[in-house]
This record gives sequence, structure tokens and C-alpha cells, in this order.
Amino acid sequence: MELFIQFVLLVVGFAMLVKGADWFVDGAAGIADKFGIPQMVIGLTIVAMGTSAPEAAVSVTAALKGNAAITIGNVVGSNILNILIILGLTAVITSVKMAKSTLKIEIPIMLAITILLVAQGITGNSITRVEGIIMWVAFIAYLTYLFIVAKNNPQPVEEEEEKAKPVWMLLVFAVVGLVLVVWGSDVTVEAATKLAQAAGLSQHFIGLTIVALGTSLPELFTSVSAARKGNADIAIGNIVGSNIFNILFVVGTSALITPVLFESKFIVDSVISIIAGVLLWLCTFKSMLLKRPHGVIMLACYGAYFVYLLLFAEKVAPYIEQLLK
Repeated sequence: MELFIQFVLLVVGFAMLVKGADWFVDGAAGIADKFGIPQMVIGLTIVAMGTSAPEAAVSVTAALKGNAAITIGNVVGSNILNILIILGLTAVITSVKMAKSTLKIEIPIMLAITILLVAQGITGNSITRVEGIIMWVAFIAYLTYLFIVAKNNPQPVEEEEEKAKPVWMLLVFAVVGLVLVVWGSDVTVEAATKLAQAAGLSQHFIGLTIVALGTSLPELFTSVSAARKGNADIAIGNIVGSNIFNILFVVGTSALITPVLFESKFIVDSVISIIAGVLLWLCTFKSMLLKRPHGVIMLACYGAYFVYLLLFAEKVAPYIEQLLK
């Protein structure tokens, strides 16, 4: 009976995510059009931060409870899923156009801060408060850059039609949609975790896959919904912005509360996160389009990573620890 209840909750959670993502994209895209804000900037800021709320909630709450060790697994696992699964699935559904600045600036920023995370983690096996401050300074610099982009590249404001939705209604759509997305992800991840535990899967595996997928579900449904509605800049900007936000804000804030443990077994996962970012960059380097074949490659790469987690991660961890000593 308990398993049946969890399965029902899983379905309910997914339904909340689907509808919430739909409303959130409509609201965010509408606000962007009203105020002449480039969709890429909306994707990299409001949508990215909103859909990263589950990662932030999980990690910061864990840090406040003195259990910051789960932060790295949550963030790195989510960042890998964001690129390989979410953009992979989105590209399989429809070709996704990438903004030139995302290719030349935002993706390199994402790769640089992921390398920074690994460098900070392997020196002392933790992210210290000082390193958390460094991340927050980088985060403020990143927001400043986005503000300059928005100021220098205003979009033409569309004329309001008779039946166009007013700003207050668009805000309601965005807020209610975000609440449904975050709440739905919480319901889904809790139900999925209980089902996985009942199946006898390890905590490490659950953390890097099911919990990471659960906290990435807002990005998944928001990106797919945005791409299908033709708001491609929101789709890719959402993922790249979320990955940057996850590291600089989520890990940085957690480290300010208490030093964040960086276990040696997460080095492989962090390197895979970097490889995923490089793959995204290479796939879109020439055509500025993320196409169906690229999506298939990304999904296949995640399949290989999933097999590694399931069969080899625990065996490889002691060897990595030996190398670092």
C-alpha cells in the first residue's frame, strides 16, 4: 500500500511540474516581451534561478543542519543531468538555437567555475568559507555582466494588443508556475527516493541520480516547454544559467554557512560535468544549433555515466583516494 501511495505521489508530482513549467515559461517570456528584456537574459537569470530553487533549498537546508556533505553531489549531479539529459531530451524533441554570447561567453564561464570548484575541492577536501566568499564575488560579477548585456541589448517592446495579458497576470502566471514546479519537484523526489530505497539502491547512487534528477526536474520541464513554444534562448539559457547558479550561489552560500565536504569520489563526477559542458560547446560550435543527433549523443553519454554510477563508482573511489594521498 505504501509503495502504491508513493507511485501516486510520483504521478501527481510530474503533473504539477508539467503545468507549472508551462505557466512559468508563459509568464517569464511575456514579461521579457513587455519590458524589452532579451529572452537570453531572462533565461540566464529569473528562469535559471527559479528552476534552481530545489538545489538551493536542499543544499542550504543541509548546510544549516550540519550536513553540507550532500551539497557537492546534489549540485554536480544536477549539472550533469541538466546538460546531458535535459538539453539532450530537448534537442531530440526540437532543434534548439543557441545565442552567440551563450557559446562564446556563458558556456566558457560555466566550464571555468566548474574547474574552480574542483580546484577548491581537492585542496583540503572541502570548500571553505573563504572559497565561498570567492564564489559569491564571482556570482555578483556574473549578475553585473548580465545587467550590462540587458542594458546594451534591449529588445523592441511589442505593442500591446487588446487581448494581451497585463503585467500583473504574467507575474501571477510566473509565480504560480514556479511554486508548482518547486513543489512538484519536492513531491516527486521524495516519492522517487522512497521507491528507490525499497528497491535496495545505495544512498550514493540515489543522491547522484534520483535526487539530482528530482531537483533538476524544473529545468527539464521548463526547457522542454520553452523549446516547444519557440523560446529557445530561454531553454539553453535556463540550463547554462542554472549550472552557473548551482555552483556560485548554492555551493557558495552553503560554504558561507559551514565548510562543504568535497569527497574524493566526486572528482570523477566533477570531471564528467566539465566534459558534458565541453560536449555542449562542441555540438553547437559550428551551426549554433543543438540538433536531434546531438541530443541522442548526450543521452547516450548519460547512459554510460549511469552505468558507471551503478556498477563502478564505489569500486573506483578507493583508487582515487589513494592517488590524492
